[in-house]
Amino acid sequence: MVLPVMHVMAGVLLDTDGQVLLAQRPPGKHLAGMWEFPGGKLEPGEFPVAGLVRELREELGVEIDLDRAAPLIQVRWNYGERDLLLDAWRITAWQGTPRSVEGQALQWRWPPAIQPTVLAPADREILKALCSGRPVRL
Repeated sequence: MVLPVMHVMAGVLLDTDGQVLLAQRPPGKHLAGMWEFPGGKLEPGEFPVAGLVRELREELGVEIDLDRAAPLIQVRWNYGERDLLLDAWRITAWQGTPRSVEGQALQWRWPPAIQPTVLAPADREILKALCSGRPVRL
């Protein structure tokens, strides 16, 4: 049986100091307690960029500046019971101060200081891409 692919958007918010924002997965959810780049799954028929804007508004209370957002990496991952496409975008400008709208813990960290083992497994690939110095058009 082929599992449907869940398309998940992730925002890699980079502040002016080069730190990224991480969110902790809440109790009761898949991979609870692990850290991830904020975002969430697309709604049926939703365009990826629209889903990214919606998810970051709902989760963090921010409006991202799409002129300062660019694709970073797409990660296909299988968690056994679910197959997902994690679509990560690098974001360097937004309006508002990110806050925990949904009650999840948040923290700003410098990418090289993030221990990959604290991240959800698919998010570790985002961290690798972020730390690789791969050029991203903004």
